[in-house]
Amino acid sequence: MEPVVLFLLFVVVSGLNNLVIGGRPAVVNIGAVLTYDSFIGGVAKAAIEAAVADVNSNKSVLGGTRLNLVMENSNCSVFFGSLGAFSVLEKQAIALIGPQSSAVAHMISSISNGLQIPLISFAATDPTLSSLEFPFFLRMTHSDSYQMAAMADVIDYYGWRQVIAIFVDDDYGRNGMYYLDDELAKKMSKIYKIALPVKATRDKILDVLQKSRMIGPRVYVVHVTPDSGLEIFSAAQDLQMLTEEYVWLATDWLSTTLDTSESIGRNPLGYLQGVVGFRQYVRQSNEKDAFASRWNVLHKGGLVFNLNTYGFYAYDTVWAVALAINDFLNESGNITFSSNSKLPTSKGKMQLGKLKIFDGGSLLHKKLLSLKFTGLSGPVQFDSDNNLINSIYEIINVNGSMVHTVGYWSNYSGLSISIHESSYGNGQRNLSFNQVLGRVAWPGGKTEKPRGWVVANNEKPLRIGVPYRASYLEFVTVTNKSNMVNVSGYCIDVFKAIINIIPYDVSYQYVLFGNGRSNPNYDELVNMVAEDVIDAAIGDIAIVTNRTKVVDFTQPYISTGLVILAPIKSIKSNAWVFLRPFTVGMWCMTGAFFFLIGVVIWLLEHRLSSPIKGIDSLIASNEPIGYQVGSFAQSYLIYGLNVHQSRLVSLGSPEAYEEALRRGPQNGGVAAIVDELPYVEMFLSKRSGFGIVGQPFTRSGWGFLLHTRYKAVYF
Repeated sequence: MEPVVLFLLFVVVSGLNNLVIGGRPAVVNIGAVLTYDSFIGGVAKAAIEAAVADVNSNKSVLGGTRLNLVMENSNCSVFFGSLGAFSVLEKQAIALIGPQSSAVAHMISSISNGLQIPLISFAATDPTLSSLEFPFFLRMTHSDSYQMAAMADVIDYYGWRQVIAIFVDDDYGRNGMYYLDDELAKKMSKIYKIALPVKATRDKILDVLQKSRMIGPRVYVVHVTPDSGLEIFSAAQDLQMLTEEYVWLATDWLSTTLDTSESIGRNPLGYLQGVVGFRQYVRQSNEKDAFASRWNVLHKGGLVFNLNTYGFYAYDTVWAVALAINDFLNESGNITFSSNSKLPTSKGKMQLGKLKIFDGGSLLHKKLLSLKFTGLSGPVQFDSDNNLINSIYEIINVNGSMVHTVGYWSNYSGLSISIHESSYGNGQRNLSFNQVLGRVAWPGGKTEKPRGWVVANNEKPLRIGVPYRASYLEFVTVTNKSNMVNVSGYCIDVFKAIINIIPYDVSYQYVLFGNGRSNPNYDELVNMVAEDVIDAAIGDIAIVTNRTKVVDFTQPYISTGLVILAPIKSIKSNAWVFLRPFTVGMWCMTGAFFFLIGVVIWLLEHRLSSPIKGIDSLIASNEPIGYQVGSFAQSYLIYGLNVHQSRLVSLGSPEAYEEALRRGPQNGGVAAIVDELPYVEMFLSKRSGFGIVGQPFTRSGWGFLLHTRYKAVYF
């Protein structure tokens, strides 16, 4: 009888794991892959264990079924993280929590996809962990696509147009920078990217910081990990890069470090003075306060880490899994797996042949996506991309020994001084609210916003193209004496005045265009900018074609215009009249101007008569029309006003203007001259008897010309 009794006892013991209570399994395995000794992983481990205990102590959550937590240490390594995931999944876990690292999450997501096991991460923020590539991946935290939009909004709020981004060279860092670059591009701002190795030495950090000082921008964005980021600020302090001319912005790794580290709480934050950072917003609640009090008890009992926001998200992740499993069991009733014949077997410790596909993976994933409850971190609900909704960040500022909240950012309402209900909108972004932040103490203790830019040590001078003209030298004059080139004139004076307005030094050098014997062609000058032969062009340059793909029109000077010169015939005598048209003078932030067009006519001694009354009658007359050599007027007349090229006559000087007009179209001259208003006014100022008549009209397209790589430099 004893063998029979022993056999029955073995059957009972071996079947305990599959015991069914009221049609439900007694135990369900869930897994977690974390880095135990990291700021995020250490806190998450304790939070997950607390959540599992709370779920199991509450019989109403799973109807008597218990969660069995199987946990492995990834050691912040893709290799060990993958091994840990295999080890957990061999034990037939039906859901996997973590990992905290985006790089590890990419690998484990592929594993979970293959076995149809939902992977729920409370800390992997890489935006490229998309639902299309990794359909079984869910994010119980906010994607960095939102954080980078918030960062770009802050940079734009303070008016900085160039930033230096220091980031860790892994999936988390690189993809975060990709999204920041994209967001800054929308706001016409430029980013210089500096990558650091995953485990950068202090010497490497010092080296890249030292080199970054040669670029010129003084606005830094730091996007690294909580466990290594402070070394960057420590190195920056050694290099005296935390002074009042600098701006330091940090993603939410900094708040995680400040909230978690016990040693930071005991020491002053001197080398972090003035730093502005982000913290994922967790709104106040009685449940949150109760958990924080409970954490303090655990901390006194020997827990190394203080509580951070990722602890709340990790705790809520367990509850989300438990609630989804309960819904799954209510509908499915059981948990089954199918063998995967494609996986090889092994005689080692890890046997891939034991890995099986979870038959109910798609249903459990569906139950997770349909969840809607309020946890410690706030509302828990997923969007169509498997991301947590309601992305809100606190904007913090280190001032003295304290960390202050200076505002908030919501994906729906943008920047604000306080949180309001509109911040939780789920529809299209609405920035009709006032974009405002509280007062910030910047590095050096000043409350005045830093300029954010200095002259770089290796700054190459801007190559400014200047037309070497043969006429109208009042605008640009070039003299060459003793091999010394000197430029002067009205356009040069305007350029220098604008340079003096810029709140930082800009080095430049003039590059002559043309030979001084004839006026240069401005279309060729524009092409020189586009082809990077020169960086910018000045000197009454008019752009009429759409060149926005190659050049930027930046803040220019008061508008000029186009006018038309035309003689009037009479049987008695000839003279000239000056009838000044309506003029427009304005500053235009986009760099486009309005050109004025009128007609210069003959004045008869006794009465006026002319077939030309304005631009329309001039075009309809079929008479020859003069234009200045090299001017854009030729292209404008042909392509803008559809005047046949055979009617156009090039004229190279004011003397040629006068002669052509006095001779008229019957004697080899012209009926009118189309030119820009400054040249005509200069012509009129030195010759009596000439003037302008006709209704003016406008044409956009005037401004200083810059190559696109200088799009952040505003003249």
